[in-house]
Amino acid sequence: MSDDRLSEKAFASNVAWFARALQLNDSFYPTGAYAHSFGLEGLVEQGVVRDRETLREYVFASLIPALARNEMPLACHASRGFAEQNWDLVGEVSLLSAAIKSSREARVASENIGRQRAELCASLHKSELAREYLERSQREGWPYSSAVSCALEGHVIGMPRDAILASMFYSAVSTLLAAAMKLLRIGQNGSQSLLTEAMSHATKTISAAQNVALTEIGWFNPWLDIAAARHERAEARLFIS
Repeated sequence: MSDDRLSEKAFASNVAWFARALQLNDSFYPTGAYAHSFGLEGLVEQGVVRDRETLREYVFASLIPALARNEMPLACHASRGFAEQNWDLVGEVSLLSAAIKSSREARVASENIGRQRAELCASLHKSELAREYLERSQREGWPYSSAVSCALEGHVIGMPRDAILASMFYSAVSTLLAAAMKLLRIGQNGSQSLLTEAMSHATKTISAAQNVALTEIGWFNPWLDIAAARHERAEARLFIS
């Protein structure tokens, strides 16, 4: 095969997974993530996050470190498990994903989103791998995990591992900022400027996440966990978590 034909084939392959990745991160894609603020509503209720400046602090002091130390390393190891069909590793990552979330709301949110993503992957892409993962999860009692399901989706549609992590980074930040627009006096321009600033840290965060060993995964912020626990018993809530 000529170099031109190889280039065309590689281009077509990249376009295929990139187009599907756009679908995965579209607000139209029914993961249920839009119903969650991931602890932000509790912090707003307490007055900890109250404007653009304190929202920015939350993004850089809480959200991005959690992605770098928790969610994205989980996805890295799960991706390797799916690539090698190492079900012991996939199961271990699934259990670890639930264990490191100290608040019930965070565990339930991840499980609900993870289950929905895995089921969509199985049905939309007719993926035998996704079906086997769903069957094993049910049989073995593995908790579903949004990070594990992101790795599953990425593997099924042919995304490189760093692209899976980039997709997760964008999705987490954009979803949080979309929730912030409903909770704070911050408009689209303010949210987009924060998103642009956060995305400038994506490369560094992805690189750091890929170097976290399975035994080193974990990051704790009591500020966020306390807010999530209080939010669970709030008299009125706009978001589930």
